[in-house]
Amino acid sequence: MENFLAFPIEQIPFVVISLVIAFTIHEFAHAYVAYKFGDPTAKNQGRLTLSPLAHLDPFGTLLLIIAGFGWARPVPVNRYFFKNPRLAGILVSVAGPLSNFALSFIGAVIWYLLMRFNMQGIGGGFLFEFFNMFITLNLLLFLFNLLPFPPLDGYRIIEDLAPPAIRAKMTQYESWGIFIFLVMVITPLDRYIIHPIFNTGIPFFMGIIDSVLSVLIL
Repeated sequence: MENFLAFPIEQIPFVVISLVIAFTIHEFAHAYVAYKFGDPTAKNQGRLTLSPLAHLDPFGTLLLIIAGFGWARPVPVNRYFFKNPRLAGILVSVAGPLSNFALSFIGAVIWYLLMRFNMQGIGGGFLFEFFNMFITLNLLLFLFNLLPFPPLDGYRIIEDLAPPAIRAKMTQYESWGIFIFLVMVITPLDRYIIHPIFNTGIPFFMGIIDSVLSVLIL
């Protein structure tokens, strides 16, 4: 069975807990920023909440465990409520990935404290292993959601930055972008496109967090 999973079977509990937190905070961040800019759509649909039940997509979560990629339920956003749709749209889109980066930073702070006070052996290393997974998965989601392909946040950011004429063309060909993205993720092409991004990006941002914490936590 383990051969069919993207993670070792003994790490699945860490993965599930990390993803429940990561997906919930990510979607809540979208809903919260949209609400602050005047869009009550997510709030009216019960998405302005920290309850995982409102945000998790069972199939998307299961697929991430099995295949290494997945999704939560997208937060509905109505741009017509925004006074400045482009700026608000960008901030709403970037809020999700940034929330995952913030979670990875918080996890790293706890990990550092466990190391500093020699507490990593508590519960047979349970906390140490959990926060290791928590940090990595949140950095992965941070980078993954910034990829410039629909329906990811990175694409929405580029869409809002683009001039209206280009935005209209992007919308016209969006379905093809989704198809290309799925081909890159599902097929062996991911080894040459997606994996190098993670293999480079995760250590890079982990290095930044490590540098900051090495100064803050003496």
